[in-house]
Amino acid sequence: MVGGLDFDRARLGWWVVGFALAAAVLYVVYSFVGTFVFGIFLYYATRPVYKRLRRRIRPASLAAATALVALALPVLLLMVYTAAIALQEFNNAATQTDLNGLQSAVQPYVDVSSILQRPDELLANPDPQLIRDVGQSALQYLGLIGTAVLHLFVMIAIAFYLLRDDHRLSRFFRRQFADEGGVVEAYVRAVDRDFNSIFFGNILNALLTGTIGAAAYNTLNFVAPPGLAIPYPTLVGLLTGAASLIPIVGMKLVYFPVSAYLGVETAVVDPAFLWFPALFFGVSLVVVDTIPDLVLRPYVSGRNLHVGLVMLAYIFGPLLFGWYGIFLGPMILVLVVHFVRIVLPELVAGEPIRPWAVDPTYLFEPETPETAVASATHGADPAAGESPEPADQASEDEAADAEPDSDGAETPPGRGPRAAPKPREVVVNGVNDGSADAVCLPVDE
Repeated sequence: MVGGLDFDRARLGWWVVGFALAAAVLYVVYSFVGTFVFGIFLYYATRPVYKRLRRRIRPASLAAATALVALALPVLLLMVYTAAIALQEFNNAATQTDLNGLQSAVQPYVDVSSILQRPDELLANPDPQLIRDVGQSALQYLGLIGTAVLHLFVMIAIAFYLLRDDHRLSRFFRRQFADEGGVVEAYVRAVDRDFNSIFFGNILNALLTGTIGAAAYNTLNFVAPPGLAIPYPTLVGLLTGAASLIPIVGMKLVYFPVSAYLGVETAVVDPAFLWFPALFFGVSLVVVDTIPDLVLRPYVSGRNLHVGLVMLAYIFGPLLFGWYGIFLGPMILVLVVHFVRIVLPELVAGEPIRPWAVDPTYLFEPETPETAVASATHGADPAAGESPEPADQASEDEAADAEPDSDGAETPPGRGPRAAPKPREVVVNGVNDGSADAVCLPVDE
């Protein structure tokens, strides 16, 4: 009895430690939930590119970094081109604008001429209050910039390590949580498939939105009044598409300032043409912003889900959670839909959970020469048109995945105290889903 009591106390103590550690992890994730969610989005957005690069680029770290750069490079080039255009326009305005009127307007408050002639006096007799205000503002902006850079670094780090080590995470998950009925595996495969569809669909939506914007703005310039055309319509359209990756306010950061610029310019040139800025704003709001966001994004993102549910997830997600809700809302939808489809019916009926989508006869069948050849392909996806990895690359990956135990011995992949038998195939919704890598958590072939 005493031994049993001590054993129960020890288990209780470890349960307390486990709950405390879980609470700490949940607190960290909750504090930076937007960062983690966006990092997962970057992972799924770059995973198709990484899978193709991984067959040609080694090691995996270089392939993951290249995939992330490939995703960011078009945006960076667009930003550089935009900055070059902005500097060119600023230089033209500075050389063509007469600043005498501005100097006369500022003269009663600040003696600009004396400051330009004797700038050393400004340093010799500084204003303490002005220095304090400037210092406080600079510290606030530096704090905001530092926080943004830190969050960006964490997002990139999450995506990078998930790309490089997702198969290890998959193997660990299978060892620890795999069940004989294949329920966990079927659930995770379905979630992973739809996560990949939804998040890569956001990138596809940005490309389509940029194309729609460029076409719409170039078309508007055909009916623009003389001298009031949209400046650089193709660039404005592409910027609108890139900004669509920023939830809620993304595209508005582009066409709101352009609408204001057109309105001011039209009011100065001829107020009778104010209909054109209004037309530009209406086309931007309806054709470029609303229709792609509410119709196109759910269609390209949730091909395996009901379009209406995906649309509602994109609407209510940002309203409930903020800027990251456009990613978290669809994630919650996917988790709930597949839980209801695979697990809930058996829970309600009180029966053993045996998902109809998984045929148990395929889960524990002994390996044959045919299955050995199939496993040697190491994660090829025939449905996606992917070719098998070379055998030497697969062996290198498996050798890299063999991690030492606490006593220094290596544990081969797939072996552990709770190792689950390796499935031959899993059929979800009657379709053989050959996806191999994933986070959340994927199943490694």
